[in-house]
Amino acid sequence: MFRRVIIIFVFLTYSFVSSSQELQGKVTVNATRINSTVDKKVFVTLQNQLTNFLNNRRWTKDVFKPNEKIVCSFLLSIESIVETNVYKGSLIIQAARPVYGSSYQSPLINYKDADISFKYVEYQPIEFNDNNVQGTDPLIGNLSAIFAYYAYTIIGLDYDSFSPKGGDQMFQKALNIVNNSPESSNITGWKLFDGLRNRYWFNENLVNNKYNAIHDVFYSYYRNGMDSMYVKEAVARNNVLKSITRLQSFNQENSGTAILQFFMQSKTNELIGVFKNLKTEDKPKAVTILTTLDVSNAPRYKEEIK
Repeated sequence: MFRRVIIIFVFLTYSFVSSSQELQGKVTVNATRINSTVDKKVFVTLQNQLTNFLNNRRWTKDVFKPNEKIVCSFLLSIESIVETNVYKGSLIIQAARPVYGSSYQSPLINYKDADISFKYVEYQPIEFNDNNVQGTDPLIGNLSAIFAYYAYTIIGLDYDSFSPKGGDQMFQKALNIVNNSPESSNITGWKLFDGLRNRYWFNENLVNNKYNAIHDVFYSYYRNGMDSMYVKEAVARNNVLKSITRLQSFNQENSGTAILQFFMQSKTNELIGVFKNLKTEDKPKAVTILTTLDVSNAPRYKEEIK
């Protein structure tokens, strides 16, 4: 609800007159690595069902107009067949939200989940119940649980970008999925011991009060920075720098968090674009911070922010 109030107050053009769903999602299922003896039509059906699952379900009680829908995409790559109708693969999740006064979509998340295991029989219903996350079969339930988890997380990140800690309720819904996640020997990614960068840790960092500062950074980055870019450009760029400076402080106090990596993975190109036009005297500071927070892209920051 906070997101709706903020949008009405700031943009003035939105109103509570529609009951549209929250997501404008595109799902692509890539099964090119599966041998030709398998009828690939099943993956087309799966793609269509997952798209309908994301776009036709009401994930919140809030009201979204068509132009408010959160743009997102999911690339599900089927990499192997474990047994009949049981698959393993990976999922790339991307989502963005519009920047005020422009057609630009600022990324919220760009993440690859490499721990996807599920069972799917063509035309089987893709259903999800918050009160019965794993359903009647853990491997069948794992597919809808993963997509529901990311749907709630995407909406939560969107809400966080419009109001301070606005996404908390959505992150709690994702936590419910983590706590009641399907269990099977073939299922990974939901437990703290499944690795340091997985669904468990992403959500843990978002709901842990110890890391509340990350929500403040997220909000200020979008509302004081990106959303002001086409009104007060110089001020907006400086506010983005302030947000990144706060992120550096957060990292110094909480090194190795999953949430920092999630944040930086989606922002590299955007940050380069913002800081290329920063005041000359402020560019060295921006480069120093970015190369510390995002070591893998350090050469790009040094080369492109001049």
